[in-house]
Amino acid sequence: MSAEASLRDDIVEVGRRMYARRYTASNDGNVSVRLGAGRLLMTPKGVCKGFMTPDMMCVTDLEGRKLQGDRDPSSEMLMHLEVYRQRPDIQAVVHAHPPVATGFAVAGIPLDRAVLAEVLTTLGSIPIAAYATPSTAELPAAVRKYIKAHDGMLLANHGALTVGRDLFSAYYKMETVEHFATISLVARLLGRENLIAREEVLRLQELRGTYGITAPAPICADPVDMSASGDASIVGASAGASSVGASGDGSIVGASAGASAGDDPATCQFVQAPSGGGQRLVPDSPDAPRASAGQDRDDAEIRLTYRQLSALIEDAIRSLR
Repeated sequence: MSAEASLRDDIVEVGRRMYARRYTASNDGNVSVRLGAGRLLMTPKGVCKGFMTPDMMCVTDLEGRKLQGDRDPSSEMLMHLEVYRQRPDIQAVVHAHPPVATGFAVAGIPLDRAVLAEVLTTLGSIPIAAYATPSTAELPAAVRKYIKAHDGMLLANHGALTVGRDLFSAYYKMETVEHFATISLVARLLGRENLIAREEVLRLQELRGTYGITAPAPICADPVDMSASGDASIVGASAGASSVGASGDGSIVGASAGASAGDDPATCQFVQAPSGGGQRLVPDSPDAPRASAGQDRDDAEIRLTYRQLSALIEDAIRSLR
């Protein structure tokens, strides 16, 4: 079997798995892989990914011109082309709409909290690319901001994108994104996430080589003080109000949204991870005890949900009338 024939079969298998796992519905999603120098093999538009056949695939060049195939290439081709332009090391791109991860994308919540060691060592953080109209030049422009430093990202109000050094590597990262999103959602519904401390995050990054993992970029590690956060710090600062507010925590190893205050999201990965103060896991819950041994209760941190804060503000306004 030729290399091209094998890749056609592999795309069919990846499409079948995505559809079986409900990462796609109807004709959603698209897959591409490099086919030698200057050529791509890509899924066609208007086809359910669970019912493709090898002969349906399209061959294009890196400018998007169709070279072979009875069908037109994916309507999201421009996004794929941008990834290959920005990442010559990447061999494959997978785009899907896994429901839990896409829910986070719709809610505007990046998957950038230090929750799972396996995710930190493989993908690092999973930011959200700004909303862009699908199938237009806006989408590759939004993806461009993060693709140099990330192998996986959410697409605001759209879905998820993963890349890899081979086709199945890119697909497995999509599985990881959805798995991480599901675990994070369950933890938040249960009322708390114990976050991995910043010091442990940096240690995990150092172990990537031991695990044989090559990440596209390191986790941001330059501390930037924020007076608004009290004694907390942002490591690799680029935190906007949405990122800090979503974490409910004053310490971040970077952030995935907001105005840049130092590190470039194209060169390092921002991960929300509070300082552990000697602990490797840090409770992150509104009702978790925050005062350390010997600390006065008056100096302890008070954690409020947005709903509780809104109620306090409303009471204060009523008392002034």
